[in-house]
Amino acid sequence: MKGERVAQLELLLRSHPEGLRRAEIARRLGVHRSTISRYVEDLSTMIDIYEDNNLIKINEKAEEDTALELSVYESLAFNLSAEALIASTDMQNPHLASGLRKMAMNMRSYAPKISENILSLADSIDSKLQKNKTATGKYNAIMEVLIDCWVSGRIARITTEIPEQEEIEISPYFIGFKDENEGRKPMTVTGRLRHTKDIITLDIADITNAIMLDETYTIPDNLKPFRKQERDDEYDAVDMLHLTLELTEKSAINSFSSLMHKKPVFERSDKGTLICNIEVENSIELTLRIIQGGTSITVLGPESYKKKLVSYLESILKKYR
Repeated sequence: MKGERVAQLELLLRSHPEGLRRAEIARRLGVHRSTISRYVEDLSTMIDIYEDNNLIKINEKAEEDTALELSVYESLAFNLSAEALIASTDMQNPHLASGLRKMAMNMRSYAPKISENILSLADSIDSKLQKNKTATGKYNAIMEVLIDCWVSGRIARITTEIPEQEEIEISPYFIGFKDENEGRKPMTVTGRLRHTKDIITLDIADITNAIMLDETYTIPDNLKPFRKQERDDEYDAVDMLHLTLELTEKSAINSFSSLMHKKPVFERSDKGTLICNIEVENSIELTLRIIQGGTSITVLGPESYKKKLVSYLESILKKYR
């Protein structure tokens, strides 16, 4: 994180050759002013940096410029695209501000007006980030975890504000905007719900926490088009069964996603295991989903269903003995 802040400090100073005061730098980076001196000291070991009249400045050198093969027309198209991107989402991202500054610095020599426009966009992002610091900070932290999972091919465990999906585990296949006809476009994550074949799309703003697990996944070559998981509030099954289950993994309940069921209720047993009570359609599909859960699911009741399940399993084993 410290190295990232130092890199952001360099971009800020390069995009503001007139210099910035320490208090302004701290505000833009979202850190306490007392830490800025350490960042300035670290940056001074890499580039020529100095302080003049309480303004931190950087000595620009021609050889440090990075050539970028963009025409003026491409530069303007990038500028307009950046404006559209910023206007389309409620949550602003500090990495977008950093990226815009990098692009703007390369445009200064051949497209100065466009460069200034893009730098203004980056400053606008910084301003919006500070106005809603708590919400955007949490949102971007969750976004970074999901991106890390996506890039490294790791499963993500997330908690959400969505009923029946308070805690789930997904394999992130794609991160992007949800296609909507009008209004702002929410950023979403699309992936496979663990223990199922379901592909779901979640609004990242609905996610309250995300962590990266050690388990890996791969994106299948024959992946079908993404779609948001839809649920009917009506339950038309002829027979509904009240099940009591013991779970070693909460995500195992996701194997019931293709069944008609009501919202599961979770509680901890005296021995610390997770107990789930759920009303679900009584069908052969239910039996198959319980088997799919393997040792992660144990049926505690009702007794009549336990006997039925054991009898079914024994009949299968008999064929192989």
